[in-house]
Amino acid sequence: MARIKLTKSELKVQRDALKQFRRFLPTLQLKKQQLQMEMLNCQERLHRNEAAEREVKENLSSWIALFGHNGVEEHLSGMLVLDGIERGWQNIAGVQVPIFKNARFSVSKYDFFNEDAWIDDALEAVKKIIALRAEHTIIEEQYRLIGQELRVTTQRVNLFEKVKIPQSRENIRVIQIYLGDQQTAAVGRSKIAKRKSQGVAA
Repeated sequence: MARIKLTKSELKVQRDALKQFRRFLPTLQLKKQQLQMEMLNCQERLHRNEAAEREVKENLSSWIALFGHNGVEEHLSGMLVLDGIERGWQNIAGVQVPIFKNARFSVSKYDFFNEDAWIDDALEAVKKIIALRAEHTIIEEQYRLIGQELRVTTQRVNLFEKVKIPQSRENIRVIQIYLGDQQTAAVGRSKIAKRKSQGVAA
């Protein structure tokens, strides 16, 4: 621990620091709670996303199986091109995180007479799956960024609670004891000096 000055001005510095730490700590604790809630929200969104993808796949496989189309995935992927993922940004508990907006696709032209009747529905289902996977990746990125901020905030909360506040309290206690001892010694010296001066006068 750094050596502190045992003075009244240092006592004021330590009291001001303690006041500041106590003022900021509740804000940090609140931010920590918000970040923890957002981590849980991200996990919930990931679970919902995964459930939605499973549901789309189950629906897709159930009616495609009726047509007995071999290599349907390769056939559909050859017709569909992902042009891009649109994302935005949002401030969540003080952290800028990406949010999924949209997935843009191009569909190559095909002959309606040569394709199966369900091709349009199948293409829409594949688009949905690709969009859900893109959204899943973005939610994972949110989770990672919020997790990083949570680690930093937790470190700050611990620093304030376990180091800074106890250290300031201890510094104040040490300075007060020292100043109290100095004051007591000064009073004692003044009494001795007074008695001596009275003895000289007599």
